[in-house]
Amino acid sequence: QGQLVESGGGLVQPGGSLRLSCAASGSIFSINAMGWYRQDPGKQRELVATITRTGSTNYADSVKGRFTISRDNAKNTVYLQMNSLKREDTAVYYCNLVTDLYGINYWGKGILVTVSS
Repeated sequence: QGQLVESGGGLVQPGGSLRLSCAASGSIFSINAMGWYRQDPGKQRELVATITRTGSTNYADSVKGRFTISRDNAKNTVYLQMNSLKREDTAVYYCNLVTDLYGINYWGKGILVTVSS
């Protein structure tokens, strides 16, 4: 069974930067896209950014110009570079992978990003 392992979260001050990483391992094949979602208490999980197998990207309006998603195909790893962080970016961030076959979703366990003074 495949799994996604996230790293890079933590506490950062407003205006600071963090880089999240998500490595896919195990029996995951035919990857269509990978991305990041986030969720804070009382709210529904929302899209942050996605990147397809061919490199096409999509961002939530709230993070455009501040966040950059990228992928290293050789390492089966997706990254989220987060700059100019705001308090409202505080959330649990979840890595997501969607397969070409059957459109199956895989989710990481989530990693906490806290933006606070």
